Amino acid sequence: MKIIKYLLIAIVAGLVGASLQAGEFKAGKGTFLLNCEPFVVKAAELHYPRIPKEYWEQRIQLCKALGMNTICLYTFWNAHEPRQDQFDFTGQNDIRAFIKLCEKNGMKVILRPGPYVCAEWEMGGLPWWLLKKKEIRLREQDPFFMERVDKFQKAVAEQVADLTIADDGPIIMVQVENEYGSYGTDKPYVAAIRDMLRQNLGNDVTLFQCDWSSNYLNNGLDDLIWTMNFGTGANIDQQFASLKERRPDSPLMCSEFWSGWFDKWGATHETRPANEMIAGIDEMLSKGISFSLYMTHGGTNWGHWAGANSPGFAPDVTSYDYDAPISESGQPTPKYWDLRKTLAKYMDGEKQSPLPALIKPMAVKEFEFDEVAPLFSNLPAPKTDTDIRTMEEYDQGFGSILYRTTLPELTSQALLTVSDAHDFAQVFIDGKYIGKLDRRDGERELVIPPCRRGALLDILVEAMGRINFGRAIKDFKGITDKVTVTVEKGGHKWVDDLKHWQVFNLEDSYDFYTGIGEFLPLGAFTTGDDGRLPRGVYRGTFNIKGKPSDTFLNFETWGKGLVYVNGHPLGRIWEIGPQQTLYMPGCWLKTGENEILVFDIIGPREARSEGLKEPKLDQLLVKNRQAHRKEGETLDLTADKPVAAGAFKPGNGWQEVKFEQPASGRFVIVEPLDAHDGKELAAIAEMYILDDKGDRLSREPWKVTYADSEDVDANRTADKTFDLQESTYWQTASGVPFPHSMVIDLGATHHISGLQYLPRMEADVPGAIKNFRIYVRN
Repeated sequence: MKIIKYLLIAIVAGLVGASLQAGEFKAGKGTFLLNCEPFVVKAAELHYPRIPKEYWEQRIQLCKALGMNTICLYTFWNAHEPRQDQFDFTGQNDIRAFIKLCEKNGMKVILRPGPYVCAEWEMGGLPWWLLKKKEIRLREQDPFFMERVDKFQKAVAEQVADLTIADDGPIIMVQVENEYGSYGTDKPYVAAIRDMLRQNLGNDVTLFQCDWSSNYLNNGLDDLIWTMNFGTGANIDQQFASLKERRPDSPLMCSEFWSGWFDKWGATHETRPANEMIAGIDEMLSKGISFSLYMTHGGTNWGHWAGANSPGFAPDVTSYDYDAPISESGQPTPKYWDLRKTLAKYMDGEKQSPLPALIKPMAVKEFEFDEVAPLFSNLPAPKTDTDIRTMEEYDQGFGSILYRTTLPELTSQALLTVSDAHDFAQVFIDGKYIGKLDRRDGERELVIPPCRRGALLDILVEAMGRINFGRAIKDFKGITDKVTVTVEKGGHKWVDDLKHWQVFNLEDSYDFYTGIGEFLPLGAFTTGDDGRLPRGVYRGTFNIKGKPSDTFLNFETWGKGLVYVNGHPLGRIWEIGPQQTLYMPGCWLKTGENEILVFDIIGPREARSEGLKEPKLDQLLVKNRQAHRKEGETLDLTADKPVAAGAFKPGNGWQEVKFEQPASGRFVIVEPLDAHDGKELAAIAEMYILDDKGDRLSREPWKVTYADSEDVDANRTADKTFDLQESTYWQTASGVPFPHSMVIDLGATHHISGLQYLPRMEADVPGAIKNFRIYVRN
């Protein structure tokens, strides 16, 4: 009996010990509870694939030294499964090692496993090979999509399931999907993702979902924690008002508080004021509201991982600096020091950790490239096809693709139509450059000169990042439909649908570029009439004396392409800017000789580079293409009768205007007459047009054809009224008086019954429109 008694005591003691070891994180009354104690989440968003693995711990320590207690991170499906059923959790993708480093440094973890993550990352994190099934429905209960999501989630769980707080690990919360309200309304799909996570990670894991205050109820599941996403300067009380009304005892959390913004090729470098960011964090913490600062450190879109935004097509640059407190290269910025002072007030009696050792950047002496493999004389073996096919149909995910056929005899100029080139196409006839088609500008047509029968037509198409936001994420690359030539004969138009193609796949990979063919001395080539050297792969070396450190390689004299150093993909370059340098981590360099490859699809003006101590992220070499008014152009509305006129209410939040009678037309004109604050600025954050049933029209085909005034230098252009981002906005420029006007082309004629308008998110609502008129034209 004594033996049994002692065994029972031992078993009970073991069970008690086990229960004490296991942790718990859950929603309490008005606060989160960590092991039964109130806990305010102060999270820093970091993305391990965007940071060299050698620097992971230093970046985590920088976040801890700020005063953060949690690291928030996405998992990037396409990085972990680059080919179907080929999973990679090694090296830069070793998510388990990253989370263990967070734990080692006393940081909790919030895991955001998607499957969709957005993040200005290629296809929002979804793998390109899904598009090999052309009819697939992404982010819906498509059988193949859901099967692949489950396999990916199981693979992630194999890496991290034992690292949740239920097993005494650092992971305290896991997110279900991501901002689904910006994609659609489909609670059964969101519930299916929830059920996968519970099955793979266990029922003890706390799950949450994030969205905007304007749409979170569309997909909000009753058994999940709800969090809000909003940016610097937002009216915080207003952002949480709806949630507090529906769940008065729920803990409040801003799961993405945007510290800055991302940059796009051909647009001005984005920044956000530090004082507004810090004021927002200070206010939230003073009210016991949890937050995650997106981004605390952005990092880099290495190689081809930068995504693109929609509506339209706006590809993102390589740098994901994001104007964050910790710069792309891991340097504390003035934002960092100011934020650290504020967070010192909320340390619960503890001292902030000291900063880790910082990496001192170095300069690299200017060097020239030695040799080049010209593209057109080193093409791979072609495939043949009667009809045009996309890049994905040739089992190619990234890089460029060359389509070649012959032309009929053209005795006069003709119109070449490419439907559609994704994303940047260059057209050649018999080797001579004719022109380009840039998807950013919706270019599809090019006038071509007379030519002989059988002249060789080449269309070189570079795939930039797939769209990462909205319904357009199903983004095929290459030429997506067909190519036609239109000629006029005898007063009639004749359209020739071109067939019988040779197709050359130019995969973006180090192995492809090094094995492309014959490299020749650069001295054998001179610049052409356009002042450029040949398109192709350039190879060179540069030397490092002593211990390598970080630097910024300068590509101001280059055209457009991709860069590799010592086999590492550094990212995309494009002469238009605003980014002119690429971040070169010192941990990827070596003492002595280092190899560099540049694949330039336009050709450099000079094949040279150098390493700078500071990046060039704000050098735009073209006129900001987002301006929507030609010089001297004005809009005359004197003969137009408005379909609606009135006044918006003051304050934040969505407002709706219903027309007395539905109007038919293709163009909607919004004319703000004055502002509630009495100043000259007008602003619109988001806008929807309603059809005759009161439903929102799709905004994918919309284009701004005119805006009387835009703050172009600050990227506050009129297209921001339908960019699916509530924290960006159209705002008129200072010094331009009311009335203002903006014209939107809906892409087709519609029966229109109303308009919905969202002013800026700040508490004082700058530029909030008071009196207005709305017109509809055909």
